[in-house]
Amino acid sequence: MTTFEQAPIFQCEFEDDRTGLSKETIKRALADNLFYIQGKYPGTATLNDYYMALAYTVRDRMLQRWFKTTEAYTKKGVKVVSYLSAEFLLGPHLSNNLINLGIYDLVRQTVEETGLDFVQLREIEEEPGLGNGGLGRLAACYMDSLSTLEIPAIGYGIRYEFGIFDQEIRDGWQVEITDKWLHLGNPWEIPRLEETIEVKFGGRTEGYYDEKCRYRVRWIPDKVVKGVPYDTPILGYRVNTANTLRLWKAEAPESFEFKAFNDGNYYGAVNKKVVSENITKVLYPNDDLVQGKELRLEQQYFFVSCSLQDMIRLHLQKGETIETFHQSFAVQLNDTHPSIGVAELMRLLVDEYELEWDQAWQITQNTFGYTNHTLLPEALEKWPLKLFSNLLPRHLQIIYEINQRFLGQVRAKYPDDSDRLARLSLIDESGEKYVRMAHLASVGSHAINGVAALHTELLKQDVLRDFYEFWPEKFTNKTNGVTPRRWIVVSNPQLANLITRKIGTDWISHLEDLKQLEAFVEDAEFRHEWRQTKQDIKTYLANYIKENHGIEVNPASLFDVQVKRLHEYKRQHLNVLHIITLYKRLKDNPNLEITPRTFIFGGKAAPGYFMAKLIIKLINSVGDVINNDPDMRDRLKVVFLPDYNVRFGQRVYPAADLSEQISTAGKEASGTGNMKFAMNGALTIGTLDGANIEIREEVGAENFFLFGLTTEQVYDLKSRGYNPWDYYHSNHQLKEVIDLISSGFFSHGDTNLFRPLVDSLLYHDPYLLFADYQSYIDCQDQVNHAYRDQEHWTKMSILNAARMGKFSSDRAIKEYCQEIWNAVPVKIELAEYIQARAGLKVN
Repeated sequence: MTTFEQAPIFQCEFEDDRTGLSKETIKRALADNLFYIQGKYPGTATLNDYYMALAYTVRDRMLQRWFKTTEAYTKKGVKVVSYLSAEFLLGPHLSNNLINLGIYDLVRQTVEETGLDFVQLREIEEEPGLGNGGLGRLAACYMDSLSTLEIPAIGYGIRYEFGIFDQEIRDGWQVEITDKWLHLGNPWEIPRLEETIEVKFGGRTEGYYDEKCRYRVRWIPDKVVKGVPYDTPILGYRVNTANTLRLWKAEAPESFEFKAFNDGNYYGAVNKKVVSENITKVLYPNDDLVQGKELRLEQQYFFVSCSLQDMIRLHLQKGETIETFHQSFAVQLNDTHPSIGVAELMRLLVDEYELEWDQAWQITQNTFGYTNHTLLPEALEKWPLKLFSNLLPRHLQIIYEINQRFLGQVRAKYPDDSDRLARLSLIDESGEKYVRMAHLASVGSHAINGVAALHTELLKQDVLRDFYEFWPEKFTNKTNGVTPRRWIVVSNPQLANLITRKIGTDWISHLEDLKQLEAFVEDAEFRHEWRQTKQDIKTYLANYIKENHGIEVNPASLFDVQVKRLHEYKRQHLNVLHIITLYKRLKDNPNLEITPRTFIFGGKAAPGYFMAKLIIKLINSVGDVINNDPDMRDRLKVVFLPDYNVRFGQRVYPAADLSEQISTAGKEASGTGNMKFAMNGALTIGTLDGANIEIREEVGAENFFLFGLTTEQVYDLKSRGYNPWDYYHSNHQLKEVIDLISSGFFSHGDTNLFRPLVDSLLYHDPYLLFADYQSYIDCQDQVNHAYRDQEHWTKMSILNAARMGKFSSDRAIKEYCQEIWNAVPVKIELAEYIQARAGLKVN
């Protein structure tokens, strides 16, 4: 048994087959679920059938907690947090649920006693394709923490039939493959067909006077789509709380039109079904064209409208009145994607429930909180006015009304400042007119937060400066966090066991307890155990790389890892410049003493992002040359591991020695990969960007490899006129590296392949790679030197993990509850199983 579990205590002579925890009961449940749910017997069952039977067996043991939780939340006075997010990057369910139930080893042993391979079943689980990167993974961590802290909550999102895409690498290039994550079924979800909701699109509006002679507006749509909810229980760690993740699938009101079919129009008979279901087909459709933009906006409005209508239904079912809606639900907008919710709640309150505008606006502002996740202007969503008007005509009217009233407040405070009015307006009129969704979220929410201390300050100073000056009381910082259940206990059980043997199990739900590990830093035996644990994990990853990608890497080398979404501001290509620098040094002096390194990359580029795809090609091309050069003698290896997702992260984060967090200062909102790496004992090389700043403050400057310009220096350099040519000509080493790429050395003599990337650096370099290059190289030389002293490196590794308590998502959720949501825990009690009371009772 792993040391962070307690053996279940069995007090009853008889156990419920659906909840019992003896090995005999679990074996019987496995056989029953294989036969009665999968419809298979051992002679015909596939591995997936056995996995499904196991998943249903585990889910059964969650359902009592889930139903008791839902029942408790239906009582008056319980405030529920509603987390609205376009993404929920959950990762595989099985291991996480077993850990949170406290029965991982029990079930593993039971499964293996039946003759099945537990690891094989665990690995066959399809990862839900419901997110792309940090935004969706944060939402998943927060759902885990909400349940663990026993906070009433519902996560609302979209049930994408196909995820972002599966990534393959062919000839060094990214190739996108359809992510068919649902093709064999999803045992963790339960459809709630009876709670379907209708959502309107398009059409027109018309005014009328109601029976009290009040002017009203009626929306007459030209399309109606059904939203069908699918619920997944999200279990807390070692508590009885199981909150709900409710995801919406789009369907047509009628799936088949008999008249069209009988008239011979076979396509028309199913056309509405196809068009309607397109809304939830794929995560992030390509929005380069108008049709893609329209589908993105349809997706966002669809899930937000379904969710708000669902919340109002739940609120009224408790016997409450619509006027107290904001007392029942605290709705958090996870970035701008769900910000249309401000206009939609106003529409529902004013048009459907006939509240007066001022009362509806007070409810709306008291309901919403807005989390901003980006400092990149292109990521602050704006919708062309014509597109918005055609799809959501009533909402545009509401936004105009919100804007008129808001700008009236602005004029009263700044009577002679027309420029400020233009900057604050919800409508961008500087060229083609747009609806500014971040502005709508800022005006319609009572709280606005960034996700790292620096990020929040930059929101105040730059991106949302005018809103901060107008409403400073709205702004707070909520530095992101990640759940230690997923990112240490599930992904790194060897390290979790080592920690638990030293300090007990409380750290799993109180991550600040890791501080107790500092007492063992000077213990040579503990350092040896820590180092051996890391080495075992690295060896496991090295074997995986050899078996799956045919590249042999040295597990004793320094594992230098950069895995994250591919974007120029994250500067994977700066990492490549360092690799080529080391390669040049070794070619110039084959006997040079150097710390052996294995560079590991992973990450997906957006399908339409050419430059990011070219960076992937460069990484693989450089790797092909280095990995096949006998002069390297295993001193340098470069590996790009495809298809970055949660399971990928669980494999790679624990094995890293060095975590690359090298974004241009002032560009990364927070980062959560940096936290996962450090929790698992990796040291960070990074700029003073995002949460790097706070990580460095916590772990100590002496345990962090810092380089590069600060945010202020970046702004200053750009304001003075940054010229990358100056750096290229003045730095001989940099010039050699760039010239080697340009010469076609890494592209079989093709001097044009990487020219777009080289030209971008030479003539623009928007993310200041050249300005930070020498500082980065010097800092990497410090890493080389530090890694040679393994005793000292191990001390730094232990301290990095020990001082990461602040970066638990539990801490972040507590801050949201206390400072934004005003939400409190609700304890869930389970009734003891008594056989005489079992069975269906019909009164």
